[in-house]
Formats: sequence, structure tokens, C-alpha cells
Amino acid sequence: MLNIGELMYERARALFPINRSLTGNGVRETLSYIKTIIPELTVHQVPSGTQAFDWTVPKEWHIEEAYILDPSGNRICDFQTCNLHLMGYSVPVDSVMPLDELQKHLYSIPSLPDAIPYVTSYYKENWGFCLSHKQRQTLPKGDYKVVIKSSLFDGFLNYGEIIIPGKSEKEVLLSTYVCHPSMANNELSGPVVSTALAEAIKNMDNREYTYRILFLPETIGSIVYINKHLARLKQHLHAGFIVTCVGDERDYSYLSSRQEDSLADKVAMHTLKHHTDKYTKYSFLDRGSDERQFCSPGVDLPVCSIMRSKYGTFPEYHTSLDDLSLITPLGLKGAYDALLTAIKVIEFNWVYKVTTPCEPQLGKRGLYPSTSDMQQDYSDVRRMTNFLAYADGTKDLIDIAEKINESALSLIPIVEVLTSNGLVERIY
Repeated sequence: MLNIGELMYERARALFPINRSLTGNGVRETLSYIKTIIPELTVHQVPSGTQAFDWTVPKEWHIEEAYILDPSGNRICDFQTCNLHLMGYSVPVDSVMPLDELQKHLYSIPSLPDAIPYVTSYYKENWGFCLSHKQRQTLPKGDYKVVIKSSLFDGFLNYGEIIIPGKSEKEVLLSTYVCHPSMANNELSGPVVSTALAEAIKNMDNREYTYRILFLPETIGSIVYINKHLARLKQHLHAGFIVTCVGDERDYSYLSSRQEDSLADKVAMHTLKHHTDKYTKYSFLDRGSDERQFCSPGVDLPVCSIMRSKYGTFPEYHTSLDDLSLITPLGLKGAYDALLTAIKVIEFNWVYKVTTPCEPQLGKRGLYPSTSDMQQDYSDVRRMTNFLAYADGTKDLIDIAEKINESALSLIPIVEVLTSNGLVERIY
């Protein structure tokens, strides 16, 4: 039986070949796959031309095939071989042109000569092909036939939404995106980790909060969603996390909300402090994913990011080198554990207060050793008494954990024991 890391990796492998973009069959196919795992997922559609704040939902893009024939008739930059060869949203082309003209529509990365870059032109009609710089340098002079069999038409933008109810209408948000073609860390790690988290949340007993998990086309998807649901989000959102770039083993990263002091920020920093020996802290000035939309002025939602290597910081980013060899079961599981820890901490992050003045008698409740033995390990007892010492009705769980230098996760069993024995009560 696969462990959770291996399971997520196999799901990424299954999704990797699908050609995703802002719109189209690739997004729908990806969401259909996720729905086989989480039947509660609802797929929504928004028509092309729909206005969302300052943006307009683009036309739907469909691609059948695309390639270039070199002067010898050899097929190069074949979309069927690698879907990154074609610039996203390329318009139809059937033309012959010399190399000098073709070069204006070619993209490569000199510093990464073996990588095929990922390039798009969503909001301005254009076309182009991407190839390795090594291959580009070998192109002979002569005439090239360019074929792009694509279509742009009034269709739909699709996104997925999972709602897992809790006792409270207050919500915890997870948002990831499903709009990039074959890239593993930047694209697929987010959806597979979010799907696994949805499974875990469904199995949590006595959920306090309602969980809303979104699978969106990046930027335009979040803008459309916020435009439609802003009033509800402002009223109910308790904390939120963007889930992206969560598959490698190199690092952990945290990117703050614009406010920097939301509950999501507090939970993220505390979790990473105790989850890993090292993580990199990024400010909102380093933003680049959908935290831009959820935290923008006038929206101002408590959303931050817990990641492995942050987007834009690893050399394989937005290239063909971001393949299935970059992510690992261990890397995926590490991010999954960090985010699940953050969720569990949020569930118990209440202000607690002891119910009896002075130190309670733990021994008569079986919570303190009946004999005094200096050889005995008193660390669990010390952790419990330290928690009681600061449960004064002014500090929440994370505040107490920080004060006594413990992980909030490690204090949850203590909270449950003390609550069941009537020694502490939840204030708010």
C-alpha cells in the first residue's frame, strides 16, 4: 500500500501529461480526475467575456497540434512531443518564413541551454514556439513551415471547489491552481497536496471550521472567484493558505500576507519553526501567486503561503526541467505534513483559562506521578504545568506555545486532557 507521499506522487504522474491552460479541456480533465478522488468537488464555469473587477474572462483556447518543419522537412518544436514547445494561447498559423523571421517568435534560455521555457500570451493575440537554446543555436538558415492548429472562441473558464462543513461558519481556505502544462513543482504539487489535505480534513472528527478548497486558473481564476464571493469571504474567512511549489526537498518557505499579522501568518511561522530546522521568510514584496489577489487592497483577506522552494527561486522554474524528477514523495509529504499541522493548530487555537485558582491537584486526577523519583522523566508533566501557568484567559494556544517554547501541535493532547478533566475552559 502506498504511503501518502507516494500516493501524491503517483497522482502527479497521472496528471503530468495533460495540457492545461487558463481555459479548455486540460483544466476540465484535471478537475474530473480530482473529482474521482473527492466526489464533493463542484466544477463551476464562467463564460468568456465575463467582467470581474478590472479583468475580463478570456476566450477559451483549444489546440490540436503545432509544429515547425525545418528546411530539410524535419519536424521540430512538436507540441505532441512536449506541450511546452508551444506558447500558451497561440493563435492559428499556417505559413512559410525564413529563419530570421521565425526567430522573432522563438523563445529559449541561454543560461539554461537544455531547458524548454514556459511562455504564454493570454491577453494579447500572438504565437510562438519554445525550444532549448542548444537546439536553437543549431537551426540552419532557410525556409521554415509553421503550423499551429488552434482555435480561440467564446467558451468557459472552469474552476473547482470543495466545501467541507464544520460546526462553525468560519472558514479556512486552501487555494491552488490548475492552469499550467507539464510542470511538476510549480503546477502539480499544489493540486495533489491540496487533494490529499481534503481527504485528511474529511476524516477529522468534530471539525470546528468549514474548509473551502479551490482549484483555480491562476490570477484570473482567483479574481473571478473573489469578485463573485467577496462579501462572504470577508465575513467568514478565518485563515487561508495558497498551496503551490510544495513538492521538492530543498527548502521550506513562507510568504506573508500583505497585513503580515493575520492568524494565517501566525500559524504558518509557528508551524515552520517547529516543523523544520530552517525555512526562508519572504515578505509580501516577493509575492507572485494568488496571494496578490486575496490580499489586494479592498479585498484584504488573511491569506499567506507555506511552500517548499518558492516559485521563481529554483532554476527549473517555468521550464521543462521542472519535471517529475524535481518532486519526490518525501518532498510532497513534508509540505502536506506542514499544512496539515497548521490546520490542526487552527482547530485548537483558542484562548484557554484555568478553572481553579492556584495550582490544581493533578495527582488525584492521575495526571501527576504518585511517587517522587528524580530518575523519572517529568517532561510531559512539566509541559502540562507550564501550559496551566499561562492559561490565564489572555493568550491563545500559539501564544502559550511560543511562551513555553513548545510546538502548539504537541500541546493539543494536553489541552484535550485538561479540558476533559475540567481544569481548563475555552474562552473564545
